[in-house]
Amino acid sequence: MRAKWTDLAVEAAGGELREGGLSRTVVKVEDEASARRLGRPMGTYVTLACEQALTVSLETRRALAAELAKTLRGMLPEDMKTALVVGLGNRSVTPDSLGPRTAERVLVTRHIGDSLPWGAEMNSVCAAAPGVLGVTGMETAEILRGMVAHVRPDAVIAVDALASRRCERVCTTVQLSDTGIVPGSGVGNARAALQKRTLGVPVFCLGVPTVLDAGTLGGPRGMIVTPRDIDAQVRFLGRVAADAVNLALHPEISYDDFAQFIPNR
Repeated sequence: MRAKWTDLAVEAAGGELREGGLSRTVVKVEDEASARRLGRPMGTYVTLACEQALTVSLETRRALAAELAKTLRGMLPEDMKTALVVGLGNRSVTPDSLGPRTAERVLVTRHIGDSLPWGAEMNSVCAAAPGVLGVTGMETAEILRGMVAHVRPDAVIAVDALASRRCERVCTTVQLSDTGIVPGSGVGNARAALQKRTLGVPVFCLGVPTVLDAGTLGGPRGMIVTPRDIDAQVRFLGRVAADAVNLALHPEISYDDFAQFIPNR
């Protein structure tokens, strides 16, 4: 039976997260039977958890970003030269604004080419926040097909807010996958899939649950619940996600060096 009201493979598979510090859980969906049972495409799903992420030390936050970057870098094609980072979601709706907030902090280099002020090699990176159907009148998949056709990236990295069915995972868990994403599926509003079969290039997803369905708490099904400090949580998580993407795509640039190129938004 398809697992509902969650975007997290670790929840669909019945996995548990360790208490305290950083924890890592890997779920591999390796055959069609498992895919049907879990309601997830075949592929690898890595879940990293950092309890009370907003209050942890700077060292722990950097460790989380570094671990995310290491995991993402291991998923990306070895010969990747150009990447398109896509921030999914609605910038005007706070719990859904993680993607756009992340995209605006990505270190883009496609427009620079060979004009870098130092000799370090860097991947060609571009970023976009295509908005949502209710604002643009266009499916995200339609917009991205046009971007992919023009940019011809070797990979698309999609960043999005997800849904969980457990309170303790909201804003403390990050999921990385090599299977793409179906925007809105965790809250019963599935849109067109963003996957290799629809875009023509591999699609990787970095997502953080920011909401859960009230039905999982005994409330009315279909009502979405989010933390009261979600604005601060999303600001923080957007920076962590952007740090992870930047470190993964530009491994020769240090954590501190990124501050020289990215405005403090």
